[in-house]
Amino acid sequence: MAYRELLTRPVLTWCAVTTVARLPVAMAPLALVFLVRERPGGYSLGAVLAAVYVLGEIVAAPVLGLRMRAERARPQMAAGLGVGAAGFTGLGLAQGAHPVVLGVLAVLAGAGPVAVSAGLRALLTAMVPERAVTQALSLESMLTFGIWAAAPALTTGLALGAGPGVPLLLQGALMALGLAGLWLLPTGWAAEKQEKDGADRRALLAAWPVYVLGAASLTLLALAELVLPALLEQRGIAIGWAGPLLAGFSIGSVAGSFLYGLRSDWPGPLPAQSLLLVLGVTAGVALVAVVPGALGLGAALVAAGLLQAPAMLTRNLALRRVLPPSALAAGYSMMYAAVGAGYAASGTLAGGLLKVVAPSTAILCGVGLTLLLVTVAALGERSLVRNREARAPRPRKENEDPALR
Repeated sequence: MAYRELLTRPVLTWCAVTTVARLPVAMAPLALVFLVRERPGGYSLGAVLAAVYVLGEIVAAPVLGLRMRAERARPQMAAGLGVGAAGFTGLGLAQGAHPVVLGVLAVLAGAGPVAVSAGLRALLTAMVPERAVTQALSLESMLTFGIWAAAPALTTGLALGAGPGVPLLLQGALMALGLAGLWLLPTGWAAEKQEKDGADRRALLAAWPVYVLGAASLTLLALAELVLPALLEQRGIAIGWAGPLLAGFSIGSVAGSFLYGLRSDWPGPLPAQSLLLVLGVTAGVALVAVVPGALGLGAALVAAGLLQAPAMLTRNLALRRVLPPSALAAGYSMMYAAVGAGYAASGTLAGGLLKVVAPSTAILCGVGLTLLLVTVAALGERSLVRNREARAPRPRKENEDPALR
């Protein structure tokens, strides 16, 4: 199915609502750093606030995701965006407040809207024909990477040009606008009624290898973002190259999303595709640690980004294969929590290692952590497939008497 067939009014409306709902999330960590950077110990406080914000996301994602119901997704997403809008607006207005107050507001801003992304993704895949799901998720991926590429420049420009609290106020306004935009979208998506919530929970738990592979992928992104400035200094390259190099990663991801969506029948099962793609991203990040010069670094990051987006797409498609429709939003939320935990774990590891080893060594240690997670995910997926095959009914051979079975 061609991308042009997705250019319908409902899908374009979904894109607009998703943009204003997700842009504040992409702006948040850097906006929190700029909010307090002029205070004593501002950068340390900003890092703590950003960590608290992410912690709110990680803790709330599985809890709120499990509570989301397909038939009443709109009011639940609206409540989440309302809490997020209040949290961001409060941060923008309370710039000089006590750090504990700022921390509470950061938790609210992170936790409130965390399940909205999962709900919007489930809503999108329900709005298009089944044959167009791959293209729809590719479109979402391109939109997401575009938002994340634009967010740092927008945040920096507003914080330095208009005031440190302005980005947070804009984030609050955008979330409120996204809340209003939900009423332009369907109220929810169709799902078969489950006899027991336990069935959904068992399905969500059984999909743990997909979550682990997602965490493995985001450890690589953390390495690319957090260690790159120190690596550039180690290589004797101007630190100003960090922005363009990371933009190259994002551009590669947009291109990878587009290319993967050009067809829906890539060879091999989805778990194998995802595994190979994550290993390809791992190789690209490992090259970043060893290649000299900005040109080599840029090529490695673009190649890693080109594979990162399809890796993310195959994980989302794999979740659709193993989860019932009623559990999709919860599954996407648990994936969000898993990848956030992977990002945080890799960032913490890299930050600790940078105190005792060279940046290139820190990246290679992070690559080792990624390979460990990939191995665990692959073994878990293999066990999941064996269990699924064991539970599947054995087909009856022709002329076989069922009573003899």
